[in-house]
Amino acid sequence: MAFESLTDKLQNVFKKLRSKGRLTEEDVKTALKEVRMALLEADVNFRVVKQFIKSIEERAIGADVMNGLNPGQMVVKIVNEEMTALMGSETTELTLQPGKATTVVMMCGLQGAGKTTTAAKLAGKLKQKGKKPLLAACDVYRPAAIKQLQVNGEKQQVDVFAMGENHKPVDIVKAALSHADSHGHNVVILDTAGRLHIDEEMMRELQDIKAAVTVHQTLLVVDAMAGQDAVNVATEFNEKVGIDGVILSKMDGDSRGGAALSVKAVTGKPILYVGMGEKLSDLEQFYPDRMAGRILGMGDVLSLIEKAQDSIDIDADKEKEMTSRLKKGKFDFEDYLESMTQMKKMGGLTSLLSMMPGMGAKMGEIESMIDDKQLAHMEAIVLSMTKEERKNPKLLNPSRKHRIAKGAGVDIGVVNRFIKQFEQSQKMMKQLPGMMGGFGGKKGKLKLPF
Repeated sequence: MAFESLTDKLQNVFKKLRSKGRLTEEDVKTALKEVRMALLEADVNFRVVKQFIKSIEERAIGADVMNGLNPGQMVVKIVNEEMTALMGSETTELTLQPGKATTVVMMCGLQGAGKTTTAAKLAGKLKQKGKKPLLAACDVYRPAAIKQLQVNGEKQQVDVFAMGENHKPVDIVKAALSHADSHGHNVVILDTAGRLHIDEEMMRELQDIKAAVTVHQTLLVVDAMAGQDAVNVATEFNEKVGIDGVILSKMDGDSRGGAALSVKAVTGKPILYVGMGEKLSDLEQFYPDRMAGRILGMGDVLSLIEKAQDSIDIDADKEKEMTSRLKKGKFDFEDYLESMTQMKKMGGLTSLLSMMPGMGAKMGEIESMIDDKQLAHMEAIVLSMTKEERKNPKLLNPSRKHRIAKGAGVDIGVVNRFIKQFEQSQKMMKQLPGMMGGFGGKKGKLKLPF
């Protein structure tokens, strides 16, 4: 996960600050020196780091902070506010044309940044908001680029306009707009060609498109794992083509986070979305305050709640019934299967834990503890049961358990342990309403009791 190393280092700095009853000016300067080094190692732009530290120092070394009841916490609060301001303070929405007018969005970026996939992700997001998007395949150079857009468009149930590889991108754009007009599409997303590096030919092609048609939003897709290079790319595109916003892709990867912290300060252009996974649903609105919370290890509970609301398709009556069953300890294997499905929709256990307050700095440790193989075995065991067995675990006699073990491809001992842990979790839930169980098992692995 992006920022893991940075979060860890910042958490250690803050821990030292909070442990001191009173702070001296030297304490603050020492702490900020460590913050500065952590940011530079995260590949944040040098000038951005310099101004960031200066702003914090000016606010932190003052009578109100130094003589306050909890000066360490006050410094952390100032860092949080300055980091939020660094990334844009306000959340910026994609600007769409009013009424029934068609909005033209041009996607651009280097090859390998994830532009084509991001275009499809954006189309899906706009469709959820009630828009009728059209994806236009304007990359006539990269092999299979058009096919990739068509496949992704089909998955998102979004129309794709393509004319093949033997037409000029400008002509494809004009034809796409004409098609959108006659078929009722109110957003046209242009998937333009990328290059392995910035070159004049690529820039001129984008300039020609903007000269031929009215482009309302030019969005640059940059790879978050590129660090400082991503900021350089954003600067170049902004100067030569003109961009309205940035989408950071691959934020779920092992990136150092420098791009997210630098791009707004360097280009003046806001980050609109971040790609948080490979699935076409993994595109999140960028909230500067929430991202600052994640980086500083404070969690992102609001995004977690929104993810749950978007992912969990469960009506009020069903939710009420499940809550009642949990309180009575009647959580069965059918409920377990449902909860596993919903957890997957929300990005998996690791993704959910990363948004919990205080978990950011521990994610490396937690990821090594979560046994994905064990989770897969658990699911296979439940799927090998009949519907009656899932609803009534008391039916699980030795012969049925042997059949289930064979179907799941595991040893009978694994099935017995899983069922025993499940029964224990039912008892716990009866004693502690609303809780979903606890952790136990062999040292070094996170054992899920259900």
